[in-house]
Amino acid sequence: MSDPLLNPADPANVFACRNLRVFVQDGDQEKEIVRGVDLTVRRGRKHALMGPNGSGKSTLAAALMGHPGYRVEGEIWLEGERVDQLEPHLRARRGMFLSFQYPVAVPGVTVANFLRASLAARRGTEIPVRAFRQELNEAFATMDIDPSFITRYLNDGFSGGEKKRLEILQMLLLKPSFSLLDETDSGLDIDALKVVSDGINLASNEQNGLLLVTHYQRILNLVQPDVVHVFMSGRLVRTGGMELVHALEERGYDWLADESAAIAEGSRA
Repeated sequence: MSDPLLNPADPANVFACRNLRVFVQDGDQEKEIVRGVDLTVRRGRKHALMGPNGSGKSTLAAALMGHPGYRVEGEIWLEGERVDQLEPHLRARRGMFLSFQYPVAVPGVTVANFLRASLAARRGTEIPVRAFRQELNEAFATMDIDPSFITRYLNDGFSGGEKKRLEILQMLLLKPSFSLLDETDSGLDIDALKVVSDGINLASNEQNGLLLVTHYQRILNLVQPDVVHVFMSGRLVRTGGMELVHALEERGYDWLADESAAIAEGSRA
């Protein structure tokens, strides 16, 4: 293929999905949530995915990571290889990372033990305690998290902002090749948003890529995506840059409703 964006195995593409459709069981029938998405993320690129509530953004992110509650059709590529048949932990081991909109608490598992096990799985080897402790202390300082959290149970009793900071800390340590950030900015105050955004920017480099799902412009002013997509009714309906973010902030999503309907009609034709 002459256009590398059309070739998911092109070395410059860190992630791609082709004709992705996602279904969820709804009573006795299946309901289609994501309706044929094609998306390519080049190395060194930050993409934002915006859309109204109920459009399927979080479903898309979870399905890409392999959530067992969804049935998926289509192709998912990571680092030039198909991963759509892999279990979630194997996708994570190969370099895919998902931050949750609502991180869950895991009583009985300390932050330190969770992070050390995660790093060992990602790197394929155990990390010496001293080296791990040094990496951990540096990451905690970067994300402005109190070191006492190291011995606490994962997300147990954490505020929303603390949970989100810890997720970006995980991204900094694990160094994924492709990150899916599902509404990382939800529930953050101004100071926490700045710290989280700085962490995202620090974790981003010329070898990886990310897809940031959000409703709001405020985090995009700090993260500055290279590409912005609008997602409505399970489809990508518009792609652009920060000018698209500003248009959405001023006009909402209603002005794209006709475009969304036209795309839906075209897919049925």
